[in-house]
Amino acid sequence: MTTPTETVDAVVVGAGHNGLVAANLLVDAGWDVAVLEATGTSGGAVRSAEVTAPGYLSDLYSSFYPLGYASPVLAGLDLDRYGLAWRHAPDVLAHLFPDDRAAVLNRDPAVTADSLERFAPGDGRRWLDAYADWRSVAEPMLTSITTPFPPVRGGLDLLRRLHVGGALRLARRLVLPVRKLGDELFAGAGGPALLAGCALHTDLSPEDAGSGVYGWLLAMLGQQVGWPVPVGGAQRITDALVARLTGRGGRIVHRARVDRVLTARGRAMGVRTVDGGRWRARRAVLADVPAPALYLDLVGAALLPPRLVEDLAHFRWDGSTLKIDWALSAPVPWTNRAVATAGTVHLGADLDGLTGYAADLARGRLPRDPFLLVGQMSVADPGHSPPGTESLWAYTHLPFRRAWRADDLTAHLDRVEQVLEDAAPGFRRLVVGRHVAGPAELERENPSLVGGALGGGTSAAYQQLFLRPIPGLGRADTPVDRLFLASASAHPGGGVHGAPGANAARAALARDRALTGAGYARLIAAAHRTVYR
Repeated sequence: MTTPTETVDAVVVGAGHNGLVAANLLVDAGWDVAVLEATGTSGGAVRSAEVTAPGYLSDLYSSFYPLGYASPVLAGLDLDRYGLAWRHAPDVLAHLFPDDRAAVLNRDPAVTADSLERFAPGDGRRWLDAYADWRSVAEPMLTSITTPFPPVRGGLDLLRRLHVGGALRLARRLVLPVRKLGDELFAGAGGPALLAGCALHTDLSPEDAGSGVYGWLLAMLGQQVGWPVPVGGAQRITDALVARLTGRGGRIVHRARVDRVLTARGRAMGVRTVDGGRWRARRAVLADVPAPALYLDLVGAALLPPRLVEDLAHFRWDGSTLKIDWALSAPVPWTNRAVATAGTVHLGADLDGLTGYAADLARGRLPRDPFLLVGQMSVADPGHSPPGTESLWAYTHLPFRRAWRADDLTAHLDRVEQVLEDAAPGFRRLVVGRHVAGPAELERENPSLVGGALGGGTSAAYQQLFLRPIPGLGRADTPVDRLFLASASAHPGGGVHGAPGANAARAALARDRALTGAGYARLIAAAHRTVYR
């Protein structure tokens, strides 16, 4: 019996948030779009569920969304019309030092400045000066981050605002290690810790080139817009994207695992699913999957330039992850009560401790003193748990591995909980439920989280811009005509901002234009021949 072929304008492989963003933009352009999702649920790493105890909602992967809240891509989709609303914790972020001091970031710049002033006289003013610098470039920076490479419009706007000298100084700041950036901006320990803790949301160390820009971006967005959460959990972002897409005629098919991109004469013609189903794409195939999966598994090395396949051998994943959710019968009993009102807490290390932690990861060792990123979800959105309780999570990075011994992860879980117990004596007595997701569990529930890596590939400078995912154009276009990479493996990388999906949709639309599409295709093909010859 022959499986019938369905025909649409575009097939989107994967219903993560980037795939859903891409599908929404194509539907807006009048295209007939089908999204094929391998699992039974849309959303990828933007999902929520009760996994610890009844009445306690956990965000299973991502939680706080400064980039999503500030993203021009998501703002342009008007997701508030589809039920998305935001809440803020009283304080954005607290970095708790081993000696129990805390640097606190609040949406009121004066409150943040007062916290940093306690670490060194003048650091409050230095924070306000750094924030003023950020405000002068924030709009073109966000435009540059969320548009295709090269960022012509954002780059020209930055040059107009800063002139040549200022643009060169900004370029220097963008490649600084976060330790060096903190040293240049502040005299005390509080400001550098805020920046470095933010940088370590990635897989970089405080000494890595380019780590400063991540710390600066997340900290300054926290000052400008906060780190908000969706009311009702991360799932609300996905629900809004799905409602918008289906309301405009798009389709999502779950448990439709794609195992091959179908090509003819160097062009993507559609996809095949593991059950033998075939989906013909008149105009484009967009893939919200990691780059190695797209190129090596779905397309196949034989159909790609040999140099591209060689380069993929050097593709580097970001670190593995251990994620724990707890249901607590009462709020976390922090010794330092300044931490109690922060939505996010960075915990377990000062700046030197962060360097040691990152060095252990770089050497493939489990850190004996793990650095934790902690989310107090009920502080940010009380609806996450019953009154007077807390839905808490923490994650910590691990060296990247595809397989882990259960004993190693259990021992590391004990270390994680001890870090919390040291900072909040009595924490363990409050636990009424716990859910542990190691690298294998994360990948099982979301196949794009390979080995528990959350970022679609390292954030290191050698795998960014035109080097992401491998040396090339830094664009969604691939050497296969009408096939586009729409995942976090593409520029600008991880984070819930929708830019890789939007960039892929823009590229597909540019390729399909009646008057200029053929010329666009020839230009991209020539560029790929130059890069991969």
